[in-house]
Amino acid sequence: MPLLPSTSKALLATTAALWLSAAVLPTSAFAQASESVRIRGTLVRVDAHTLVVQDRGGEVVSLARPADMAVSEVYRIRLSDIRQGSFIGTAAMPQADGTQKALEVVVFPEAARGTGEGHRPWDLLPQSTMTNATVADLAAAPKSVRGGQQLRLTYKGGEQTVIVPPDVPVVTFRPGTEALLVPGAKVLVNAQEKNGTPTALRVTAGRNGFAPPM
Repeated sequence: MPLLPSTSKALLATTAALWLSAAVLPTSAFAQASESVRIRGTLVRVDAHTLVVQDRGGEVVSLARPADMAVSEVYRIRLSDIRQGSFIGTAAMPQADGTQKALEVVVFPEAARGTGEGHRPWDLLPQSTMTNATVADLAAAPKSVRGGQQLRLTYKGGEQTVIVPPDVPVVTFRPGTEALLVPGAKVLVNAQEKNGTPTALRVTAGRNGFAPPM
């Protein structure tokens, strides 16, 4: 991955931190939330001051758009881009044998290494988890997951074995531009109530209909 200017490195690290710090709350809970919330959905309308998103439950949410709202692009990479020593985040489902079955994998840019390290509950699906950790070892997945990858992930205080099926999205992210903010774009918005108004802090978007899988 090419070297990035210091401003881009800071943006990538902040993006990763916001993904993890957002509260696991429905969008209707803004009035009770002092933390940020994650809104996953489709961009309905955007202008210089407003962002309107239909979340995955069908609720349409209007958010103030501050002048300094940052945009990041999430894009697909290959399963083979996960290497020993990579720092990744993976949403997964616990399995009966103690392993985790990946729902998605984010390979963090080097600037975001160490962000949110650990293992915790996640809100992608009921009972899902999130592990942010270093890939200690890679192996072929069990035969029942043909073409997949088995990862041993280590973090301070623990480790997890994660099975990544071959059809699971593997992505990374980079600073984005206004060109990503078009009606129909799939987005992950970190938002927070500010002065009584739901406000977008950051938007992570995919290009050409690609949905941020995390």
